[in-house]
Amino acid sequence: MSKTPIQFTLNGKPTSVFVNGGANLLEVLRRDVGDMTLKYGCGQGTCGTCTVLIDGEPHLGCLTLAETVEGRQIETVNGMADGPELHPLQKLFMENFAAQCGFCTPGMLMAASSLLNRNPNPSREEVVEAISGNICRCTGYEPIIDAILQAASSLRGRAF
Repeated sequence: MSKTPIQFTLNGKPTSVFVNGGANLLEVLRRDVGDMTLKYGCGQGTCGTCTVLIDGEPHLGCLTLAETVEGRQIETVNGMADGPELHPLQKLFMENFAAQCGFCTPGMLMAASSLLNRNPNPSREEVVEAISGNICRCTGYEPIIDAILQAASSLRGRAF
């Protein structure tokens, strides 16, 4: 099987990798690039644990062909923190107990980040809609929604 070279920007850093035809972005980022923040959940696009931002929009890594990200901007949870300093949204997830087992957390954070970048003052309904593609089996969603709304309130007027 021949490999195809692709180049993209991952969390602000130029990245080059050779990919097998038909490989999905989840596999490439985890196996070939070493970004283990994406989780493998269902493998069929229904759980949201592999959500990444591609050019600022949420996409499911398991359903995205790696070859389609050529030249694009990819963001994962690895790109949120500034060194040891957590992103405010990450801090609020912790403070609101929005991460219990943590399996859904990377996908939830990416969906929330995309929402807050587009709409710094979302309603509760808009938050619910933004995370609707992410399944959480532990928290009951309320702490996650509260953390996102609190982040919107505390970050209002500042770039997210």
